[in-house]
Amino acid sequence: MLLPAGRMLLACLIVLSASVARSEERVLKIGVLDDMSGPYADLSGQGSVIAAKLAVEDFGAGLGRKIEIVSADHMNKADAAVAIAKRWIEAEGVEMITGLSNSAVALAARNVASSNGKIDIVVNAGSSDLSGKACTPTSFHWVYDSYGLAKTVGMATIRSGADTFYQVLVDYAFATAMGRDGSRFAEAAGGKPVGSVRVPLNTADYSSFILQAQSSKAKAILLALAGADFINFVKQAHEFGITDSGQKLASFITYANDIHSLGPKTAQGLLSSEAFYWDLDDKTRAFSKRFFAAAKKMPNSMQAGVYSAVMHYLKAVQAAGTTDAKQVVAKMRELPVNDFMTDNGHVREDGRLPRPMYLFQAKSPKESAGDWDILKPIEKLSAEEATRPLSESECPLVKDVQAKK
Repeated sequence: MLLPAGRMLLACLIVLSASVARSEERVLKIGVLDDMSGPYADLSGQGSVIAAKLAVEDFGAGLGRKIEIVSADHMNKADAAVAIAKRWIEAEGVEMITGLSNSAVALAARNVASSNGKIDIVVNAGSSDLSGKACTPTSFHWVYDSYGLAKTVGMATIRSGADTFYQVLVDYAFATAMGRDGSRFAEAAGGKPVGSVRVPLNTADYSSFILQAQSSKAKAILLALAGADFINFVKQAHEFGITDSGQKLASFITYANDIHSLGPKTAQGLLSSEAFYWDLDDKTRAFSKRFFAAAKKMPNSMQAGVYSAVMHYLKAVQAAGTTDAKQVVAKMRELPVNDFMTDNGHVREDGRLPRPMYLFQAKSPKESAGDWDILKPIEKLSAEEATRPLSESECPLVKDVQAKK
């Protein structure tokens, strides 16, 4: 029989154990599922994880519970993404998944999240189908899509005098959407398509594809390539003298990291579309300085976008007082999005966060004043201009709202 002191000690141990258990249950887990080792690792990868952790750091202790960022490499394989998302949600208690570079991967992971009533915020994939026919009640598309990129680059390139165009498209879902939207806007601006070619992901030798583009005599070569694929193509195109012969290179999806890797001599004059640049204003410079201290490189729109998405999600959880997806989603749509890259943004019923898009041109060696001084803004499209109108949306949620009206 326990003495009173023993019973008191036992009671204290029970209370302590219960308190620890509750504390462990209250950990809020956010998953960053991204390319950590493939062609997009430099563009997203660990940089996205760093950005997510900076958002958690800045958010602070407002939830009264620990917030944990977990991460994994989807290896650009949809089946790998499905397996990771299932494990995270069903066994490890992850409440929200973000990052999700590669549109096929994003679509696969979204199916897992939505079927389990969890939230996904796609930042690092661009297919406009993500806020179109593949939208769900718990899904969001945060930074860029093929519509905005295609409109910014396609129209501006044609307006610059390149009235014929040839497209080089990597063979996956994002480029399919990009080719579709890119042709639409280029032709609307008066451009004439003269051909296109699909190339495999992770191609090492682009010579045959470059020769096809060169022989097309198109005044502009529009590229739907990203990461290492884009860098390799531009380097090889430079060796073939593409731009010296008068053909323009215009990339639908290019980041400061890419231009930095190429260097001003190779990249100069290249046109590209982005939603963010580290040197746009004081707020972007302040965030980028902190990011650089951790990552040893400047952030791009994907990494900045992961910060934005995680921060807005945490604010919504705080406002909702719960991690219940339905209530958090309602708050995410209700609250304005304000951060260093977003000025009073509002999420639409299709999950899209409209934002402005910029047309940038790579600086020449003479124009560049430093290692990361590599881009200059040429044109800015408003959030309304750069976002597909809801009247054109294939998202079932939009149709349901319109039907109720």
